[in-house]
Order: sequence, then C-alpha cells, then structure tokens
Amino acid sequence: MLENLFKLKEHGTDVRTEIMAGITTFMTMAYILAVNPSILGATGMDTGAVFTATAIAAALGTLLMAILANYPFALAPGMGLNAFFAYTVVIGMGYSWELALTAVFIEGVIFILLSVTKVREAIFNAIPKNLKSAVSVGIGIYIAFIGMQNAHIVVGGATLVELFSLDGYNLANDASATFNDVGITVILAIVGVIITGVLVIKNVKGNILWGILITWILGIILQMSGVYIPNPEAGFYSLLPDFSNGIRIPSLAPIFGKLEFHNMLSMDFVLIVFSFLFVDLFDTIGTLIGVSTKAKMLDEDGKLPKIKGALLADAIATTAGAVIGTSTVTTFVESASGVSEGGRTGLTSTVTAILFGLSLLLSPIFLAIPAFATAPALIVVGFYMLTNITEIDFNDLAEAIPCYICIVAMPFFYSISEGIAMGVISYVILNILSGNVRKKKLSALMYVLAVLFILKYILI
Repeated sequence: MLENLFKLKEHGTDVRTEIMAGITTFMTMAYILAVNPSILGATGMDTGAVFTATAIAAALGTLLMAILANYPFALAPGMGLNAFFAYTVVIGMGYSWELALTAVFIEGVIFILLSVTKVREAIFNAIPKNLKSAVSVGIGIYIAFIGMQNAHIVVGGATLVELFSLDGYNLANDASATFNDVGITVILAIVGVIITGVLVIKNVKGNILWGILITWILGIILQMSGVYIPNPEAGFYSLLPDFSNGIRIPSLAPIFGKLEFHNMLSMDFVLIVFSFLFVDLFDTIGTLIGVSTKAKMLDEDGKLPKIKGALLADAIATTAGAVIGTSTVTTFVESASGVSEGGRTGLTSTVTAILFGLSLLLSPIFLAIPAFATAPALIVVGFYMLTNITEIDFNDLAEAIPCYICIVAMPFFYSISEGIAMGVISYVILNILSGNVRKKKLSALMYVLAVLFILKYILI
C-alpha cells in the first residue's frame, strides 16, 4: 500500500528510511511549537491557542505536501515571518493581530492564484542552475549559523558575533546566566556535534536523529546529577517532560476565524501584504531549490518535477493557517535534515505531519527537546548542503561571482530571500556589463526579477 502511494522503490528508498527521516525532520522542527506561541503571544494572542494552531497548521501543510507533491518537505509557521507579524506589523505599526492575520490570509489567496497560474513555478525555473546550487550552499551555512546561535555557541559581541563566553553572553543578553545553565548547554551542543559527526562518519542509520536524542539524554543525566541547573528566568528550563497539568489540547476559540477586513484598502495594508508575499515567496522557493538540489530531485534542466503541487501545498496551508490563527506557513529549511537521512518521498512528510498531530497530545515531551540538542543536527546538515558547492562552475566567473554573493548574503543578512535577491541582481548586472547576455541566454523573467528586487530595496 505504501509502495503504491509513495512509489518508494522508484525513488530508491524504503519504509524504514522514510520513517526515520520523518522523525528526524520533526525533531529538528519541534522548536516551532514552543517558539511560535512565544512570539505571537507578544501581540496579545492566546499562547495556548497559538500552540494548537501551530501544530494543526504544520500537520495540515506537511500532509498537503505529501498528497499534492509526494516530496519529503515539511511546513510550519515560518520563523522571521512570525517575527515580522508580531514585532513589525502589530507592535511596531500598531495594527491589531486580527488585521495581521487578514494580511496573511490575503497573501495565501494570492499565492494560490500564482501557484495555479504557474507564476511561482516559472520563477523557480528561471533561476540558473549554478545559482540553484549556490542557494543550497547558502542555506547550508545559514542553518549552521542558526544552529550555533540556538546553542549559544556564537553570541553577540563587539565584532557583531563572537565565540561563546559567559561574560559575553550575559553582556549581549543583559542576563545573569551561569556555567550551570548556559555554559553546560554550550558544551553539550559541541559534544552533540562531535557525536553526530562520528555517527555520520560511521554511516550509522538515523545518525542525525540519534545525535539529537543522545545529546538530549546527556543533558537529562547532567540535570539529574545536579551539574545542569534549570534557570527559567534566563530561559533555561528543565529537560524532563512535564506532565503535571495532564494531557489537554488548548482551545482554538480565542483566535480561530478572527479576520478583520475593514482596513484592507489602506496603503499600509497593501505594503504589509506585499512584504509577507515577498519573504514567503522567495523563502519557499529558496528552500525548495536548496533541499531538492541536495536530494538530487532536479531534472537535467534544473527543474523540479511536481513543483506546482509543492507550491500549492504551501499556499493552501498559509490561507488555512490564517483562519486557524497563525502567521504565514512556509516550507522549512529543516526539511534538509530528513533528506540527509535518506527521505525522498511524501512518506517522510506524512510521518512528520502525524508527529505534529500527536504533539497536540504529547506536547510536554516535544516541548522538552532543548535547542542545544537540535542545534548539532542543523550544524551537520549545513555541512551536507555545503557539499553542493562542487556543482558550481568556478571557471566561469560570471556564474561564480553571483553565486558567491548569494551564498554569503544568506547568513550575513540572515535571510534566504535576501540571498536570492542579491544573487539574481548580481547575476543579471554582471552578465550584462561583461557582455555575456547573448551567450547565457538569460530568461526575460530573470530581468523582471532583478528589476523588482531593486525596486523593493528602493521603495520599501
């Protein structure tokens, strides 16, 4: 039955591999169940309801990816987009969270139309093959950087970022953390990278997932022995699941269907919708390019078969997510962890979707997975994606330089979409000025994208 549904043999995989990949993807994404309610809660939204909305939207979007595209990609309310929702639109601009949800809803409807009319697919296909590889490499460095930040291996400092030190961490975060909370977690994350690296070298099946679990278990042992001391005020919690409140699913009632349409015609609202559109469009396309390149899913022309279904899953999930009560749902770059485990079909995403559904009942377990345990997974997956740099033609400098700009822009600007924008703009300008336009046969859409990106920086 599973073979007929997901064509496992055709994709060179099996049920066990897909299940392990699905679990791994979920484990690296589970943090969104804790982080999203915290961020959206700053707007006055009920955090319990947001937790439920986050789990449902992630399960729905990821299952749609399996059904519509048979790809091992997982979706959830996106980081960055949720911060823009909360801190820029609601807190910064003074709009209600209901209006912000309405902007996300309108964005989702527009994306459905763009997906059905193949506009998003055309954008994906217009990006040159070398630049697609560069996107994958850039995402690898970007998620490794996220992993090191999550584990506090790097902290803010006089040089913008620097290697962890207790004094540096406390100064950057205006905190009073100690070696027994933040210090131990940094050491555990570094140990986790070494453990995961050894498992990868030994080619142990499920190496990334085992790395997460072993690191978490080591943390629990240190907590039970008194070496790690939870400090909730500083953001360091118990590593043991807390079932003291029993098993219950928080109600969606406070946020479900709370859309507000009466300010839709204002210019500010239009700009908000456009901002959501831009970031979501190119974050999703960037993730699809990066992860599918690593999984060798692109055809000879650098196109992704069944991309229409993948983009439609993203668009429908965003629209439904707004109604349910959460910010923009997008394809997660952490999907790369499951792909690195061998996930190649929708069975991987189905397993991830089921786990998001189960998280509603078993939230204490999933919310207990600490950032220092998932950070090694992101760092090692970053290495996997970095290997695509060998696919870039460095002998053609008109290809290589834009690829380089794209790669460094993602971690430095902390944005997949900004990396793509810089890559596209530099690719078009450098090839025009160097007289390579006829030889390269750039598509008309590449020129359009370059102009739109430039206008975006000028006008917004």
